Amino acid sequence: MEQKTNKLALYILMFNMFITMGGIGIIVPVMPAYLQIFGVGGQVLGFLIAGFALAQFLFSPIAGDLSDRHGRKLLIVGGLIVYGFSQILFGFASEVWILFLARFLSGVGAAFIMPPIMAFVADITTYEERGKGMGMIGAAMSLGFMIGPGVGGFLANVDLTFPFYLAGAVALLAAIFSAQFLPNVKGQVGQDTTRENLVKQLARSVKTSYFVFLIIVFTFSFGISNFQATLSLYLSTKFSYTPTDIAIILTVGGFAGVILQMFVINKLFIRFGEMKVILANLLLAAITMLLVIYINGFFVILVVATLFSVATTFIRPAVNTLISKLAGPEQGFAAGMNNAYMSLGNMFGPALAGILFDWNRDSPYILGTVVLVSCFILAFLWTSKKAPHLMQAPSK
Repeated sequence: MEQKTNKLALYILMFNMFITMGGIGIIVPVMPAYLQIFGVGGQVLGFLIAGFALAQFLFSPIAGDLSDRHGRKLLIVGGLIVYGFSQILFGFASEVWILFLARFLSGVGAAFIMPPIMAFVADITTYEERGKGMGMIGAAMSLGFMIGPGVGGFLANVDLTFPFYLAGAVALLAAIFSAQFLPNVKGQVGQDTTRENLVKQLARSVKTSYFVFLIIVFTFSFGISNFQATLSLYLSTKFSYTPTDIAIILTVGGFAGVILQMFVINKLFIRFGEMKVILANLLLAAITMLLVIYINGFFVILVVATLFSVATTFIRPAVNTLISKLAGPEQGFAAGMNNAYMSLGNMFGPALAGILFDWNRDSPYILGTVVLVSCFILAFLWTSKKAPHLMQAPSK
């Protein structure tokens, strides 16, 4: 009975993560055309994405802490409700400040969805199954981000605001579904610990055994977000690609990531270990990001963007798995910190990328490449000195 309950919970968690990432992805190919209505461009786009990430940074640790105390289900359902209404508000916006408000609220909703989901997965999986569980959640994230742009690009031909309304409505339906059917599995929750503010939680994270992986989360999120934040604008301004063209590029990359996460990534973890997967894909991400500024032709761009997408979809579950394995009973705290450091990277990366894009459209990709290479060097040196066992293949 418990195994069936855990399996049901995992499927619902995957669905909720899919809905969350689909709602983020659905607006990506629409944004260049939508922002033209307001007479703004790359800098505002960068700050809109940064506003979303700022909200995640501020509220993810709170969500992780609350989920450790009161369980995961309440946080997830509440987050889906906030997320759904914020997406609808974004479509109703008539002023730029409303766009910023809506995106900030979307970030709050996502903060109350994602860390509790990651902690929930840790609650219902064994240590040995953790990589597989995180890989399935990662696949759901990639699938959402894959289908989202495809849906958004094609629905934009009907009306530019329709994708936002659809994303909001589906999130609200997911909240109702989760409230009804998501098991209230307690797991490692309800700990009697002193509530800490954000600054104290960040200070405590420095002393954890997985702090270096939080730094890796920040640096690779910063580098990757340079690519993701400006790609639609880059393709639109340099090659005059339509929302549909951009949607196809993002969809194919996401589809490849989903297939590999579902059927390959756990085998890679078993054979090589999570650390080698992280290092190899940091290099692949850096190389493909730099290639973007030198290539042309739809098929070549499609291949390079797909390789970049595959690399990033491998890095995330590998890092999430290592953090979860080292976190012990504080899964909510670890997941909250994981999302907070990721949000810091996602906040500064797009904001800087938007400013750089308006100055020189190639510069965000050069900066992103430098950051990803630096992340690789940091991860390699730390592992070599502090945890060389992570570079060894797991025992069969």
